[in-house]
Amino acid sequence: MDSGLKITHEIGRLFGLTFNLETRLVGGCSYDKHGMAITSKTIEACKKSDAVLLGAVGGPKWDSLPHNEKPETALLRLREDLALFSNLRPATVFPNLLKESPLKDDIIKEVDLIIVRELTGGIYFGIPKGYNEEKGWNTLIYKREEIERIAHTAFQLAEKRQGVLTSVHKANVLDSSHFWKLIVHEIHSSSYSHIKLSDMYIDNAAMQLVSNPSQFDVILTQNMFGDILSDIAATISGSLGMLPSASLGKEYALYEPVHGSAPDIAGKDIANPIGMIASIAMMFNYSFNQPKAGALIQRSIEDVLSRGYRTIDISRQNENTSTTTKITNEIIESMNQLYEIDNKKMELN
Repeated sequence: MDSGLKITHEIGRLFGLTFNLETRLVGGCSYDKHGMAITSKTIEACKKSDAVLLGAVGGPKWDSLPHNEKPETALLRLREDLALFSNLRPATVFPNLLKESPLKDDIIKEVDLIIVRELTGGIYFGIPKGYNEEKGWNTLIYKREEIERIAHTAFQLAEKRQGVLTSVHKANVLDSSHFWKLIVHEIHSSSYSHIKLSDMYIDNAAMQLVSNPSQFDVILTQNMFGDILSDIAATISGSLGMLPSASLGKEYALYEPVHGSAPDIAGKDIANPIGMIASIAMMFNYSFNQPKAGALIQRSIEDVLSRGYRTIDISRQNENTSTTTKITNEIIESMNQLYEIDNKKMELN
């Protein structure tokens, strides 16, 4: 989080932007202080904000808590109360990190995809749900409006990218997935026929994401399936620490890195800050309407990686590694240099 705030302040200085920042506890630290993973006051503070930047919420310390009190319930509460129905998780393999991926270079060298995950419906939120000594149960349900709005989000994103969308479901087995498929094709026929749409079953999609990931542009999928595919995509990039995410609704937005809390390395200054910093870039793009700022952050990340700076999670054996602070400072320095170069080019024109 500290790295993300440093980047935010530096962008503010470069672009003349002012931010009013408010810090709130969430997850495990909120439970320790308030006896709950998130308070109503925190929810209200989020609703008054232009954007929410979230750190990790859980850790082994709270594993023994009852299921409905665990730190992760805070994230579900935020998604539901802020109506964050769309989760965007880009997965890009940087040329300088090809060797850090567990997959072969020729498989991943052109990977640039984004997973659009429906976030507030499906089996995570369906009622009834519960368990007793004899059985456990959940309900998988999707409403037409939930599918329509996430489909529009994915198709509109595909229009800005390569114009290719893959809808991932399990329509050969699940009635809810068959309904999903029908609605997505309705939306495609009525409004986005110029987009290349294909369907893929979740089991095949998981295999294809590992064996031929470069075929994908935009992946549209349901809540639980997106949860699974996102972690597979993270592995392709070389580390969970590299990936950002944005959770968007009609009124509110939340940004967070994909990685967890990693309590085993807390306070050691070795965590990868790039997932958080790239999430900041998404925040400037989607919430603040500052695409130049978002692009500057992303270019600076690429520049620092191209010059060989690595945290331990993306370094090869016997390769020198840099601290979290060092990577962050190098990105800030790169931002300043690239900003100055851009201004000089504008003056020449």
